[in-house]
This record gives sequence, C-alpha cells and structure tokens, in this order.
Amino acid sequence: MKSDTPLIIAGDVADDDVNVVLTLVKQFTLPLNLTPVMIEEKLTQKVRKRLSDEYARPILTLDNKQQLSLLTGQVSVSPAWQSLQRRVVSAGRKSELLLQACKLTQSSHVLDATAGFGHDSLILASTGATVVMLERNPLMALLLEYEQQKMAQHKNWQKLMSRLQIVCTDASDYMANYHANDSHKADSKSSQHSATAFDVIYLDPMFPDNSYEHANSNKGAKVGKHMQALHDIALPPDIDEEQALLNLALNTVNHSDDKEAAKGRVVVKRPVTAPLLANCQPDEQWQNDVLRFDAYFAHNRDKI
Repeated sequence: MKSDTPLIIAGDVADDDVNVVLTLVKQFTLPLNLTPVMIEEKLTQKVRKRLSDEYARPILTLDNKQQLSLLTGQVSVSPAWQSLQRRVVSAGRKSELLLQACKLTQSSHVLDATAGFGHDSLILASTGATVVMLERNPLMALLLEYEQQKMAQHKNWQKLMSRLQIVCTDASDYMANYHANDSHKADSKSSQHSATAFDVIYLDPMFPDNSYEHANSNKGAKVGKHMQALHDIALPPDIDEEQALLNLALNTVNHSDDKEAAKGRVVVKRPVTAPLLANCQPDEQWQNDVLRFDAYFAHNRDKI
C-alpha cells in the first residue's frame, strides 16, 4: 500500500524542480503518493518546525536551492553528499576504519544492505568498487535517488555516481530472492542483479538509543541529526531479526574457494559499546573510541 506524503514546496521553487521529484517516484516505482503543497514562505528553520508540528508525521520539503529534505520530529535532514567531498577524495585505509574492515579493490562488488543516507556507500565506492544500495523506506530511497541524480550533474562526481545503484527494498527480501535465484543468474542476462556475486555485504542496522556511549566515559554520546531522523522512522531489529539478517548475508556473500581477505565477508557497523549483532562473535574487529566494525568471513562458516 502506498503511503500519502506531503511534499512541501517553497514558493520560489521552479516547476521543473518539482517535476524531477515526481518523475523519480514514477521512474523507480517507489510506493509513494506525493501530494505537492505550495507555501509562500521560505523554508526557514522556524517554518520547518511549524510544519513538523502541523503534520505530525514524516514529510518531504523542497527549497529553492534544489534541496530535497526529510522533515520529521522537527529535524530536517538530507543526504548532503557534497559536504562529504573532502572525505571521499581522501578516503583510504589509513583514514577510514570502514575500508580497513572491508579491504576493497577496484573490482570489488559490495552490497550496502542498509543504506540510510548513503554516506558509507560513498566511502565504499571511492575505492573504485561498485555498490548496490538497499533502502526499504521509500522516503529515504527517494532522497537517495534525487541526491544521486543531482550529484551526477557535476563532472567530478559522475564516475562515483555511476558505481552506485539504489534499490528500494527490504534487505532480507532482496538477499532471500538473490540466493534463491542464484542458479539462474548465468542465464539471466537481462537481470540487473545477475552479473557478479557480492564480495562484501555491509550491514549498519538500527540499534537502540542507549547504544551510544563513549568507550572511556561510558556517557551517552550526542546523536547527530541524521541518526535522530532515522530513529524516528525506523525501529531496531530484535534478536531474531538480527540472526536472520546475518544468516542471509553470510549465505548471499561470495563463497569462492579463494580465501583472500578481500573475498566473502560480512561487515557490521556498531557503536563501540553496542552488543554484537545476533550475539555472534566475529572473525575480526576494528574499532576506535566511537565505532566498531565486526567482520564475519564466509569461508569460516556456512551459517551462524
């Protein structure tokens, strides 16, 4: 069933910009019914807070800077990939714990099964790897599609954008279908997902608010706006859902006999003090004072 979502449009936004958003919904068959609502005011912080209170549910806003944002719980956020340019350009294993854990090459194929705002996908793709981004929430998927199209207009971002594919679907459903159809991939040349097995499956599932504690002080860390918004529209998985997700990922990732470190791993992102996903001990871990990356190697186990 499609959800009915207001698209609040500032009065000075061009019709063409509105049509871009509406066209993306149709082009990618997103389960959304957007209702354009024009307002004469500029989308100031004060106006956004008023709109959030008025609608009392997640909505989208489009301003005159061509910025599509999610407004929920008085928090307004967008992927804002342009703000990550310096980090993307300088990304490497010395600076990015994520890349230390994933050990990607230019030929790697990655499944980011919980894409969110896509920030980690950008870092993964900065290595030259191709990344399939899964996002089950259609509002979030639309934000990602819009951001990708907008950034692809900049010449210095085009190669990176071409390595990203966004799919609006539940990660468990996607991996179950991928695994079930595995025997048909070689003959299914028309399928966009049939080319190559995934070398790395990356999981960054939602976790409870009380997981954010500093490793040294044990005091709760301040949660950023992006994470606040995600907590407002998504629930953390329970232990059974975590177990199923990890099992599916390990069954879906590349099971090649080649046991090189870059092949066949599931990497899970957690706050450093958070419990292990599905209470399962990883094969390797990388961490700093804030984050931890747990890696599970496919060649070490067929199933958790």
